[in-house]
Amino acid sequence: MSGRFSEKEKMLEAMLFASPESVPLVKLADALGCDVPVTRGLLAHMGEVYAKEQSGILLHEAEDTFRLCTNPAYYPCVQKLLQLRPKRPLSQALLETLAIIAFKQPVTKGIVEEIRGVNADHSVNKLVEYGLVEEKGRLDAPGKPILFGTSEEFLLYYGLKNVEELIL
Repeated sequence: MSGRFSEKEKMLEAMLFASPESVPLVKLADALGCDVPVTRGLLAHMGEVYAKEQSGILLHEAEDTFRLCTNPAYYPCVQKLLQLRPKRPLSQALLETLAIIAFKQPVTKGIVEEIRGVNADHSVNKLVEYGLVEEKGRLDAPGKPILFGTSEEFLLYYGLKNVEELIL
């Protein structure tokens, strides 16, 4: 293979660049006309090249979906260009709530409150607003409380492929 990427990898790069959101591996394989293991191998190679070259973009995988994203090392330049507000660090209350949801998911607000010992309405609502937490369904119990879990944005924010990596 000559050059940085093979023709199939260039096709994958173009598809990922054009997509405004993460793309499932199965969909990429289908569009590429390859099977899933071959496509996964091509994506792995692409990710290695981006990392080795310290490229301005990185390939991020989250639960068998892929997307191109900005290398965090260059975020300040992008932030300046797009006039993005700086990311505010999460407060202690939000971090505690997020940790409970991440490790206990799917979990109700009531369980979060029981663990933290305080009302969790504000924290859960803020985490949903920030896109780090999302509704995952309803508990089959009186009142049908909402079950919360982490989102794909959470995985991207913390650079994780899946929530199982939290335990490692």
